Formats: sequence, C-alpha cells, structure tokens
Amino acid sequence: MTNTILLGCIADDFTGATDLANNLVRTGFRVTQINGVPTKPLSVEADALVIALKSRTITAGQAIEQSLAALHWLQHHGTQQIYFKYCSTFDSTPAGNIGPVSQALMAELKTDFTIATPAFPDNGRTVFKGHLFVGDQLLSDSGMKDHPLTPMRESNLVKVLQDQTSHRVGLVDHKAIAAGSQAISQKFSELRTQGIGMAIVDAVTNEDLITLGRALKGMPLVTAGSGVAIGLAQNFGLTPSAQASALPATSGFKAIVSGSCSLASNRQVAHFKQAGLPSFGIDPTALMQDHADVASLVAQIRQWARPLLNPDNPILVYATADAQTVSRLQQQCDAHLLGGRIEQLLGKVAQDLVEDGVGQLVVAGGETSGACVQALAIEQMQIGPQIDPGVPWCFSQLSSAGPRAGGLHLALKSGNFGTDDFFTKAFKLL
Repeated sequence: MTNTILLGCIADDFTGATDLANNLVRTGFRVTQINGVPTKPLSVEADALVIALKSRTITAGQAIEQSLAALHWLQHHGTQQIYFKYCSTFDSTPAGNIGPVSQALMAELKTDFTIATPAFPDNGRTVFKGHLFVGDQLLSDSGMKDHPLTPMRESNLVKVLQDQTSHRVGLVDHKAIAAGSQAISQKFSELRTQGIGMAIVDAVTNEDLITLGRALKGMPLVTAGSGVAIGLAQNFGLTPSAQASALPATSGFKAIVSGSCSLASNRQVAHFKQAGLPSFGIDPTALMQDHADVASLVAQIRQWARPLLNPDNPILVYATADAQTVSRLQQQCDAHLLGGRIEQLLGKVAQDLVEDGVGQLVVAGGETSGACVQALAIEQMQIGPQIDPGVPWCFSQLSSAGPRAGGLHLALKSGNFGTDDFFTKAFKLL
C-alpha cells in the first residue's frame, strides 16, 4: 500500500494516545491508533499514526526500548515528522521517563534540538515562564501532588526536565510566543547556538499553540502533550473534515470501568452514584494481601453486573479512591504492586463485560485503559467524535475470535479529564 505518513506519534499511555488522536482528527488528519508496538505492515490509509504504549511508569530503560521500536516502525513507513506525546501534567519521576525517552529519540533521529510543552488550554493546562498550571493552580498545588505513581511536586518544568536529561534545558517564554512564529524560530536558533538541546515552551491559549505549530514545521522531533497537535495540520495543508470523526452505529450494553484516583474521576464517580445508577466499588485493601484472590473478586463482580446490564443505562465498576485513602495505602504497601493488581482485575472485568454484551465501554485512568485495551486484545482503533476536550469515542472492529464478535465503541479517559457528568453524558453523545 502506498501511503505517506505525515506525522508519526508515540504516546506513553493509551488515554494520552486517544487524546492526541482526537486533536489531530479535529484539525483534519486521518488518524489510526495502534495499541502497542506494531508487528505488521501498515494496512490502512492514514495521514497520522498514533502508537499507544504503556510506558509512562515502567523503567526508563524499558520505556526507551519500546519507544525506539515504535520509532523504527514509523521510520520504515517513511514518516515525515515524529511526535512524542506525554501527559498534560508532565507525569514523571526524577528518573524519567520524559527526559530519557526524548533524549533517546533525539539521538536516533540525529537531531540536537527539540521542544517540550504539555500545554493544553482547553483542559486548563497552561505554561507560563516555564511553570505548569492546572487551572488556576501551580502543578505542585494541584491534585497531581498526590498521584500514587508519579506525584508532581515541582511546577518549574525547566527544572523537572533538567533533572531527567544530560541535555541543557532552556525556555522559550511568552514574549517570544507573542512575537510570532518567526520570532519563535529565531529563539530556537539562539538556544541551539548556546548549546541548549531541549526547550520548554510557554503557551496559555490555543492561539499560542497554533503560532508555535508554524515554527515546528520540519522539526524532526516534537515532544509535547496533545495540545501542540492543533497547530500542526496547517504545516501539511490539511483542513478540518466532518467525515474524519464518523463512526459505525452503536450496539450492545453500556458500562464504565474506573481505576483512576484523580480528583476529576472521584467527582465523576460521585456524580454517577448520586444519579442512582448501579455501581460496584472495589476495596483496594482486599488486594493488598500477598495471596489476594483476584479471580474470586472478578467472579463476584461479574455475578453482580450480569442482571444489571441493559441498553439504556450504564453500570460502573470502580477502584477510585480519594487522596487520603491513596496516601494511607501507599504507606501500607508497594504502590506499584497494588496498582498492578488493580489493573489486572479491571482488565479482566472489562473482558467479562464485553463477553456479556457490552458494546459501549468507558475506561477512566491511563494505566487502567492500557490494561483494559490489552485484555481485550485491541490492536487498532478508529478515532471518532469528541466527548470532552482530550477524550473521543473510538471504535475497534474486534476479531471474531475475541471477546465480542464485531465492534466495540470505546472511550479511554485520562483520569484528570472530563466534566463531573462525564460518565453519563458520554453515552448520550453516541
């Protein structure tokens, strides 16, 4: 198949991949999302490919290995520009993985300069003087300071990134952005002359991102959240198309699986329960024991869910907890071990729900989404209409040998995204 891939994207989690794909579709790209490092030749026509990895919280070495494998596949298909996508809250630890992966991609692409900005104003993520804001709060004052795996307690992104890379990290501040694309390009040149390898870029509005986008034309590697994507279509002569987000008709029952502990997901769970809709809450302490019986809990959830499934109203299975509970659990056990058990459980729950007739599934949480997509053996997804900024409906034509013959409509929601009524309004859109 002859197909020129204009933009090849490597995302460090599954919700982030659909977030990015959503912004690309809105601006005119034909987008296919591939879950996991591809092993087969490209078989669809697309302007942009988004490869979704589950690499945000694994070791830096593993994240680099997977990201380079994705890069090599994209290069084999003649991709013109590479985009490394991470979370709009710059989720990482002092050891990585944003800096190490970015540096490895730069080395492989033989480029000495790239940018970094998680700005996504539509979701309240802005960067000013190099500091990341979540709404009106500095990142370090937001709910992200208590994230169970990647607590973010530093808002100065120049410092955060500098701690993760041997490249010198600089800043393209709001004054350069306000001066226009040519001024930004000039600033890039000045920084490179000074030996700067990576530059945090300020952006507080969509117009800032569109202006920045023009300055990124021809840059071998872009690293960013999903926001920068809205400024790239112009570089390839693409314009928005209503047909780009059309999905097949829906079928089957409705369900939600939530493993996120973010403030937004906590509010969404509370809103769903207040609406009187059926929900099953998982007690994380039941999974803390060395010999926790995950299989029995999965069977219990399935027995609860089956008589409640119907085509009109969704059901919810959640392991969401508030910050105080998360902190207490972190003190009592290994957070990564507990998180892994929750992901294992929720992945099996999602598989059971689909086997029992669910055809419209919302999954909340990046790690949870990765676990569910892997459990359902979903390799490719078509990107559809936006529910909330950063969260589209998707469609996967599942194998007849899989859990649901035919198709599945799927929404993978980053824990921090969506309005309080997201769990109910998502299905109304379909």
